[in-house]
Amino acid sequence: MARPPRTLALPLREGIAASAVAVPPGPWPTVLDFLAERLPAVNRADWHARLSAGDVLDDTGQTVSAAAPCPHGQRLHYWRWHAHEPELAQAETLLFQDDWLVVADKPHFMPVTPGGRFARQSLLARLRHRLGLRELSPVHRIDRDTAGLVVFAVQARTRNAYQALFRDRAVHKRYEAVAAHRPELDFPRQHASRLQADPERFFISREVPGAPNSLTEMQRLRVLGPHALYGLQPVTGQRHQLRLHMAALGLPILGDAFYPQVRHAAGVDDVQRPLQLLARAIAFADPISGQARQFESRLQLAAAQGHWPD
Repeated sequence: MARPPRTLALPLREGIAASAVAVPPGPWPTVLDFLAERLPAVNRADWHARLSAGDVLDDTGQTVSAAAPCPHGQRLHYWRWHAHEPELAQAETLLFQDDWLVVADKPHFMPVTPGGRFARQSLLARLRHRLGLRELSPVHRIDRDTAGLVVFAVQARTRNAYQALFRDRAVHKRYEAVAAHRPELDFPRQHASRLQADPERFFISREVPGAPNSLTEMQRLRVLGPHALYGLQPVTGQRHQLRLHMAALGLPILGDAFYPQVRHAAGVDDVQRPLQLLARAIAFADPISGQARQFESRLQLAAAQGHWPD
């Protein structure tokens, strides 16, 4: 008998692609027992509800019941979603679309890809669902707290070519941030340092001694009373690089919950004081079409418009 196909062409559900998990050797008498133990981010009651609704499939595309046996080697297909996923106050804005690229403005607090508490509310899922583009995928990322431009490849076969631009530093990126005004600091300036992940808190990075692996070019664009609007151009792309470099100058970005010290845990959103960091502009030579691509965000930072709580 021919083996069932290992990859199913399953439809997107609200922009979410199906995931698969293989059953290793183990003591699970039923599919429900296996899923509840191996994927505990979804509780047992929710797994039972999904199985009852026909939302878990085998490798032949048939629905699997909660009481079905769970043989070693079986693959189970399911869609990642959360029963109590937070709703976001703002939606994305579609800025550009052609056969190769999609460019969108992402609001604060929206993740680029599914993860943690967010699946259907991620920018990727929302755009896949909105545009009906199954193969859509981001070619770079920005933090969930950061607003602004995100670029997506429309076709899976071209994604690596676009991602290579970012790996090879062939993309010109410009950010804006609002922080305190320190007139004694001279601008423009550069800040270089060595960044590494914090060994105890996975969600932050820190500056450490050693050869620099990060570089940011900085300008003061205009003074806003006690604050100023800064232009930031990352030459490298380390995690939280702009936030760390600003904090190192004694200029932590307004609304930053992590730097210079952690004010609250990851995932706790202060919607009244979003991080005042915006991915303003991006430019590159398109490796597929050969066109000069340049995009600019339509968003504005609240503090730059004089809207910031005391």
